[in-house]
Amino acid sequence: MAEIRLNFGAGTPLEKDAGALHNALMLHVNDLTYRIGARVLLDEASFAIPDGARVGIVGRNGSGKTTLFRILLGEISPEGGIVGMPKGRRIGTVAQEAPGGPESLIEVVLAADLERSRLMAEAEGADGMRRAEIETRLTDIGAHSAPARAAAILHGLGFDTQAQARPCSDFSGGWRMRVALAAVLFSEPDLLLLDEPTNYLDIEGTIWLYDYLARYPHTVLIISHDRDLLDTCVDHILHLDQGKLTIYRGGYTSFARQRAEKQMLASKAAAKQDLERKHLQSFVDRFRAKATKARQAQSRLKRLEKMEAIATITDEHTLAFDLPSPAKELAPPLIALEGAAAGYGETPVLDRINLSILPDDRIALLGSNGNGKSTFCKLIGGRLAPMKGEMKASSRMKVAYFAQHQLDELRLEATPYDHVAERMAGQPEARIRSRCARFGFPGAKAETKISKLSGGEKARLLMGLAAFEGPHLLILDEPTNHLDIDSRQALVEAINAFTGAVIIVSHDRFLVEACADRLWLIGDGRVAPFDGDMDDYRKLVLTGSIAPRRDEGEADRDDRNSRDDDRKSAAEKRAKQAPLRQKLGVVEARIEKFTGLLAKIDAAIGDGEAFRRDPQKAAELSRMRGEAAGALARAEEEWLKIGAALEE
Repeated sequence: MAEIRLNFGAGTPLEKDAGALHNALMLHVNDLTYRIGARVLLDEASFAIPDGARVGIVGRNGSGKTTLFRILLGEISPEGGIVGMPKGRRIGTVAQEAPGGPESLIEVVLAADLERSRLMAEAEGADGMRRAEIETRLTDIGAHSAPARAAAILHGLGFDTQAQARPCSDFSGGWRMRVALAAVLFSEPDLLLLDEPTNYLDIEGTIWLYDYLARYPHTVLIISHDRDLLDTCVDHILHLDQGKLTIYRGGYTSFARQRAEKQMLASKAAAKQDLERKHLQSFVDRFRAKATKARQAQSRLKRLEKMEAIATITDEHTLAFDLPSPAKELAPPLIALEGAAAGYGETPVLDRINLSILPDDRIALLGSNGNGKSTFCKLIGGRLAPMKGEMKASSRMKVAYFAQHQLDELRLEATPYDHVAERMAGQPEARIRSRCARFGFPGAKAETKISKLSGGEKARLLMGLAAFEGPHLLILDEPTNHLDIDSRQALVEAINAFTGAVIIVSHDRFLVEACADRLWLIGDGRVAPFDGDMDDYRKLVLTGSIAPRRDEGEADRDDRNSRDDDRKSAAEKRAKQAPLRQKLGVVEARIEKFTGLLAKIDAAIGDGEAFRRDPQKAAELSRMRGEAAGALARAEEEWLKIGAALEE
C-alpha cells in the first residue's frame, strides 16, 4: 500500500523551526550533509521548493538521489543540516513492498486515503450530531466520488474493470507495483515523492502518467532518467552533482541549455584567470630580485595568493555502448511473415501476421503489456516457431536479443572478463581485455564481480554480450531501465550508428522518437503498421481516437513520403559511415596487436636475470618497446580521429 508520511515534528534534528518557513515554500533544505563511509553524497546541499512545484531530480546513477528521498521521508538521518516543511503537510511515496494480499485492487487503492477510510468506518456506528459532522467532512473530501476516481487511476495504469475486482495476489510483482503507484496517486499527498515511476510501466501507462503528473494539484518531486517526462511534467529541475544541489527553472531541455551556458562561461572565466595568473607570476619571477621593482612584485604576489581558482563545470565521462554492425549485409527482406501466428501451447497470442523487415529497418513496437510484444519479439528472434503460416528468414541471419529479465542470467560470482572470455575461447588475454574495455570495463574493472556491478553496468555488459558477433537484427526489450540520462543518450547514438535492423520495445518516448523510423501497433491479436507519429499515439491512448488530419488523402501521402524520406536519409547516413567503420575496425585490430606486443615485451623486460645474462638482448627489447609504444600511440590517435569523424 502507498506510504503516507506526515511531516517531521518540531524539535527533530531535521526541522528546527517549520513555522518560520515562508508560507510559499513547500520544502526548504539547508546545508544537508550525508556520507556513506568516506564517500560524501550530500555536501552542505541547500535548495527550496515552492508550493505546487513539479520538480524533476536528475544526476548520475549513484550520486545520492534516492538517499535524498530517504532523508526527506525520515528513514535515515543526515550528519547535519535542516529539512523544513509547513506543519500538517503529508508526504506520500510508493511503498517499497508491493501489495500482495487477498484485497481487490480497488480496495487497496481506496484504503490509501486514510481519512476517508477512518471516517467511513466511524460513520457506521455514529448518530446525531457526530454523524452529521462525518457526512459533511466526507462530502468536503469527495469521499463518495472516490471509487470512480480510484477506478480511473487504475484504468490509466493498465487495469480494466475486471482486473480491478481481482485480488492483488493474482498479479506479478511488476503489476502490483503499479497498484502501489495508483494508491499513492489516489491519496494525493501534499508532497509526492516518486522514484523512477515509469520503470514498471509500458509506454501506454507512461503516456497516461505524463498527463496525470502535469495536472497534479500539489507539489511533486520525481527522480527520473526519462527525458520526455522531465520535459513534459515538470517546471523545475533539481540537479545533484558532486554533493551539491542546484535548482533550475524549466524542464530538462532548458536545464541542459542553462548548464551548457554555465559550463562555457566558467571555462572562459577560468581560461582568462589562468592567463592573468601566468602574467602576474611572470612579472614576479622577473622583477622580485630588483630593488626598483620589488614593491610592485610583492603587490602582484599578494594578488596571486588572494586569487581564488574559478571552478569549471565538468561532466563525468559517459562510456559508449558497443553494438558492432554486421560484417556482411543480407539481401532484403531480412524476415518475411505470411499469415503467421504465434503463441504458447495451442493458444495463439498473435494471428494473421503479414509483415516484412528490411535489413536497415528501425521499428518500435507499441501496445499495452500483455498484448503480445514479447511474443512477437520471440517469434522474429527465432525463439518461437510460428504455429501456422510462414516465416522466411536467411539461414545466415544473426539475431541479438536483449531483455531486462536476462540480467538475472549473469552469474553473480563471475566477472565481466569471465563472461567475455567464454565468448573468445582460445584468444589471447590482451584481446579479451580489449573487448572488455569496449564494453566499458577497462583494466581492473573487468575483474569486478557481477554482484558488485550497478544495474546500468549489468545492462551494458549484457547488451554487449548479446550483440557480440555483429548481428543482422537487434531486438531490444526495455533497454533503458537502470540507465541514467547520459547513458541513454549514448545508447541512442549506438543504435543509430548500428547498420543492421533494430526492433525496440520501450516506455522511453525519447528513445523511440530518436531511433525508430516505423511504428507497429500490437493489439487484439494483430500486428500492423501504425499510420501516425508518437503525438498521434499519445492522443489515441488518452482519448481513444486520433485527431483528424488537415486533408485526409494529401496529409497521409505527405506523412508517408516524409517517413520514407527519413528512412532513406538514415540509410544514406549509415552507408556513408560504413567505410569509416571498416577503417575503425582495422585500427582497433592494430591497437590490440600492439597492446599484446607491449605486454609480452614488458613481461620479458621484467625478468631481471635475463638482462644480466644478455645485456644486448635487453637493449634490443627496450628499442622494440619504444617502437611498439610509438606505434600504439599513433594508432590510438588515428582511432580518436576516426571516432570524431563518425560523430560529425
